[in-house]
Amino acid sequence: MTDTETPLRPLTRLQQAMIALAMMAMGAGMTINFVVVAPLARQAGLAPIEVAGILTFSSAIYAFMIPVWGRIADRIGRKRVMVFSLVAMGLLNMAFLFALSAALAGIVTGLAAFFLLAFTRLWFGLLAPGLQPASMAAMTDATTPLTRAGGLGMLGASMSVGSILGPAGAAILAPFGALVPLWGTIILNIVVGIILAFVLPRTRNTPRASHRPTPLSVKDSRVAPHLIFLFIYFMAIGMIQQTIGWFIEDRYNFVDTAAHTASEIAVRHTGIIFSCLAAAMIVVQFGYIVPRRPDPRKILPIGLGLVAVGYICADTFQPFWAMCLSFLIAGVGGALAVPSANALGSLSVERHEQGSAAALLAAAPPAGFVFGPLIGAGLYSIATPLTLYASAGVMAMLCIYAFLVTSKKTLTP
Repeated sequence: MTDTETPLRPLTRLQQAMIALAMMAMGAGMTINFVVVAPLARQAGLAPIEVAGILTFSSAIYAFMIPVWGRIADRIGRKRVMVFSLVAMGLLNMAFLFALSAALAGIVTGLAAFFLLAFTRLWFGLLAPGLQPASMAAMTDATTPLTRAGGLGMLGASMSVGSILGPAGAAILAPFGALVPLWGTIILNIVVGIILAFVLPRTRNTPRASHRPTPLSVKDSRVAPHLIFLFIYFMAIGMIQQTIGWFIEDRYNFVDTAAHTASEIAVRHTGIIFSCLAAAMIVVQFGYIVPRRPDPRKILPIGLGLVAVGYICADTFQPFWAMCLSFLIAGVGGALAVPSANALGSLSVERHEQGSAAALLAAAPPAGFVFGPLIGAGLYSIATPLTLYASAGVMAMLCIYAFLVTSKKTLTP
């Protein structure tokens, strides 16, 4: 196959970069809740399982609505759906922030607070999921079969980076108020949505004769093992992201000071932990993975092993600097594991199907986050460090599978 085909709807490098920025903003807007909402909702009187239930309920609706919004984007245009989803994400996060503020102030309490927060997150799950399928479709239209896997991979990597940078930004904004990090992602989502409205080309109807890659089935025997693998991985990650703020708050027992409240200090320290993850992932991704392009079969088990070691060390060593170092190790592991798992999934099919495989694998993170936070909250309620050890155990089992099975597979060139 030669790269002589013309993209259905070409996009400039700037336009593709802006779509990647939108995916990064979406990742930040979704995961900031694990840093800010988890500890603050507990202070508002909600039990850990209730907090996880709210976020899990929203994630389930979000995952269910992704294909629905994909069909809507096919009918009314990718640009319109992308802009709408970003602005809706910002506004609905704002509504959630106001609801959380009311719960913290005691204006609403008990079941009323729970149902108010759940109601606002319901609308988030219904209206915000359009960006991912619309972006994937736009990138598919803008690439050829030879460049499609790289283009879709860039979007997946951008969302992953955003999901780490969002919580990491909490470390910078938390000193100005425990809820300020949420305001930061709200503004980011809305601003990027407005920029997309001006940068992307006008929505055009799809020519009837146009041909797009046939979507792969989740039951495809070539891709299904990789999809399940990534689902389990992100389920374990969701367990940690849901509970790490509680773990830090309970371990270090922060108290109010003259300058900052205990809540602000807890959010800042949680943000620092995510900053360590982000720093490690970015350095390894762009300092090693991108320039060296190592064999994903070889580095996948190494990455999973490092994630497991990092989680175990986080509980074993008490000082906060040691916990930061532990999550640096986990971040290095994640930077090796996630791109490798995605690459192996894409390379398990024929070249002309790799774009469809990448789009299918992109469903693994939101699906994993449907179950991970709820499982993590349940384990945390039993014993504080149990979530770290359970997630480390999952990573260890995936490591063994990757070493014994995945590393032996033959890949499509």
